[in-house]
Amino acid sequence: MSEHVELPFWAAAVLLAFAAWALIEHLLMPAMRWIAARPSNQVIDQLSDRLRIGIRPFQRTRRQALIHRLLTDPKVQQEAERFAVQEKIPVGTALKRVETYAREIIPAFNAYLYFRIGYWLGRAISRLLYRVRIGYIDSAGIAAIDPDATVVLVMNHRSNMDYVLAGYLAADQAALSYAVGEWARLWPLSALIRAMGAYFVRRG
Repeated sequence: MSEHVELPFWAAAVLLAFAAWALIEHLLMPAMRWIAARPSNQVIDQLSDRLRIGIRPFQRTRRQALIHRLLTDPKVQQEAERFAVQEKIPVGTALKRVETYAREIIPAFNAYLYFRIGYWLGRAISRLLYRVRIGYIDSAGIAAIDPDATVVLVMNHRSNMDYVLAGYLAADQAALSYAVGEWARLWPLSALIRAMGAYFVRRG
């Protein structure tokens, strides 16, 4: 004997939204990452001799492996234990919070998206809105930078175009990693932002 189960419209809409999210997050996005892996490796090979600061090994490493490496780092483990004692919570709960933070901050860099699509968009938008001119380049200072060094650019952030201009102008030297705030954690924007090499920083 069959029975009909009725759901209110809002409940059906919520279920459909969750199903769509699961489909995109666990099927479509992994498939897209797999498809993009080959052209990304080709771009890295093409750029390896041109970039002043080359693609770092961690930028080639899969995001899940980076998350696992961070969670198992002895210093992170010790800090999680110290936090658990301080807050009087189980160590497992503290490690769950660490994993949440790790999944927020670790990027999923894709060279093809960065140097092909991102660079093209950055150049087009920058030239459309501004008359871009470089007034001075310290060539000797740039040449003296150790290729293994980490260079930190501090912008005054007078507009949201700062990072677009910086990425466009530095694309022949290095792949920049951006620190972004809560605005970029919105799904599905977060996946694209991570693929461009950004990592999230919580304010406060």
